[in-house]
Amino acid sequence: MGGMQGTSRPDRELLDTAALCGHLLSPGSVHALLAEHRHRLFPDELFADLFASGRGRPSVPADVIATVMVLQALEGRSDREAVVALGTDLRWKAAAGLAITDEPFHPTVLTLWRNKLRASEAPQRIFEAVRAVITETGVITGRNRRVLDSTVLDDAVARQDTISMLVAQICRVRKLVPELAKVWVRHHNLEGGRPPCDWGDPADIDRLVSELVDDANELVWAAEDLVAEGVELSEAQGDAVALLALVAGQDVEPGDGPGRWRIAQRTAADRVCSTVDPQTRHAHKTRASYRDGFKGHISVEPDTGLVAECDLGAGNVADTDAAPGLIDDEPAGTEILGDAAYGSGEFRDHLDNKNLKAKIKAPPLRPAVAGGYTLDDFDIDLDANCVTCPEGVTVTINKSRSARFAKNCEGCPVREQCTTAKAGRVIKVHAHHALLAAARAFAGTDEFDSDYRRYRPMVERTIAWLVANNNRRCRYRGIERNRIAWSVRCAAVNLKRLGTLGLGFDGGWTVARAALAA
Repeated sequence: MGGMQGTSRPDRELLDTAALCGHLLSPGSVHALLAEHRHRLFPDELFADLFASGRGRPSVPADVIATVMVLQALEGRSDREAVVALGTDLRWKAAAGLAITDEPFHPTVLTLWRNKLRASEAPQRIFEAVRAVITETGVITGRNRRVLDSTVLDDAVARQDTISMLVAQICRVRKLVPELAKVWVRHHNLEGGRPPCDWGDPADIDRLVSELVDDANELVWAAEDLVAEGVELSEAQGDAVALLALVAGQDVEPGDGPGRWRIAQRTAADRVCSTVDPQTRHAHKTRASYRDGFKGHISVEPDTGLVAECDLGAGNVADTDAAPGLIDDEPAGTEILGDAAYGSGEFRDHLDNKNLKAKIKAPPLRPAVAGGYTLDDFDIDLDANCVTCPEGVTVTINKSRSARFAKNCEGCPVREQCTTAKAGRVIKVHAHHALLAAARAFAGTDEFDSDYRRYRPMVERTIAWLVANNNRRCRYRGIERNRIAWSVRCAAVNLKRLGTLGLGFDGGWTVARAALAA
């Protein structure tokens, strides 16, 4: 964390871009806001901990770096493209406080700053700085609704099949751990390009898979022997060996005969789909839409479209697992809106314990027989610990929270509308049945329908802003790097929205209420 923090000059130079061309910036644009207020938005002290030593060559000023990162996220530019824009686009120069003749810094400076932010205790401070402005304006004060949603973000690497991952990771382990380079492997499978194989012959594919899995296992066992002999593997070496063991087992199953393996006709839970970025996962928002990548999560204030909180995680993480972190700072009484992905009993219980109001779409009930009885057609009495079926038969809920009608279904006149199970209908009573049943009843009311239709759609618009300009695809590898990038993107979109709402500074941050009303 060495180096000295740079500082922008408070006095304007003769060829200062903002002084000469500031009148050409669109009023309320992010460029105009940053040109006038970047020192207030991103003061030096906000980043002082990143340069604790105070020695060495001064860095690029913090307000300049933060400005470039925000504009880069806003316009979906790479590091090199962002630096080119800083050198050639007068709007960027004005926003960053540069003179027309100033040369931009090197693109690696952005990498350095992102690394420093990631290693710090406040990696999302740019988003938090903009959120502090939102709080000071009071633009969402008293607005007691938050809408939750997520979107799938494509990863920055290409999907790898099982064979490609095995080849790549075997080569990587042998390179990282010199002692393992002495372990015999089939070099003809590792000599670049696709391994030799008759790809139209399933038997030859199984032969190749068996060879690669065998070589991978030999390397993993040899690494275990090294550790047993007292050789200490570094974190990178240990992670590489562990990843090799994972990819050698997640997609294969025993073949025909000892030592034979074949690709399994299934997808392993939490499957790693790239050795280049082991944290990317198969992600989907619908059963028909599958991609590899991450999920960006947001909590939005629906009247303004401002992002109140954000997060990013693996693509296979359920929305309800990420949701608590998005709303845990909200005051009691806040209404939380969301689609059926947030409708689990566990999340509703979490909201109930925090005295937050759930206006969340209830997951649909699926009848055991198409068009037949659903769970709501049964009378579930938790106080009496029993369930009564539509024909009036009552059975007790057992210790595993199941109500088994068994022989009571024999000869039942409506059995064909209720179950196809030979042993009769079984009702599984959810641990949060009361909350889920109340939610389904509430979802059928006019109050729920009017509020859901009025406030829920705004989050879709905010997501559209967030993924515009090629921001659907992540630029970095790993969750932490992309989490920071997602938070900066949310900050940039918030600044753009604040500009539309009339953000200004008059002894404190304000917004034009007339703009908000419009």
